[in-house]
Amino acid sequence: MSHVVKLPTVEDTREFGRRLAGLLRAGDLVLLTGPLGAGKTALTQGVGAGLGVVGDITSPTFVIARVHRPDPSRGGRVALVHADAYRLGDATDPRAEIDDLDLDASVDDSVTVVEWGEGLVEQLVDAHLRVRIDRRDDDTRIVELDPIGGDWARRLADLG
Repeated sequence: MSHVVKLPTVEDTREFGRRLAGLLRAGDLVLLTGPLGAGKTALTQGVGAGLGVVGDITSPTFVIARVHRPDPSRGGRVALVHADAYRLGDATDPRAEIDDLDLDASVDDSVTVVEWGEGLVEQLVDAHLRVRIDRRDDDTRIVELDPIGGDWARRLADLG
């Protein structure tokens, strides 16, 4: 069962990411989909703030993936791996490119958020959360969260 949220501003999107972070734990995979400029990185910035990680969360498009360690002074409890598969869509074998990132080496010990990863990274875990973000002409974001397996449906119910 999907969970749908309407977010009027980019800051609301970040704040929702902070709230979502409260449900996340090591081993979680979150797939972000949506058009360019929808708010995928803004949501991830909120997740990073909620997880209390080190460093600014920026779009990893040109580096493909970044690891943000937890900062105990900010309440950090788990690392965030933020990956962007956008540029891999043009690769001859994008799954091989994903394999080269070794996301499977860190997935058990971190929260892994992958932008543009649908169809490429689901095999890393048995269950994941798919988040679709659409931006309307008035900049309102419509966020649809789809729990895929595991206890995601129960956790999303706790999101309110």
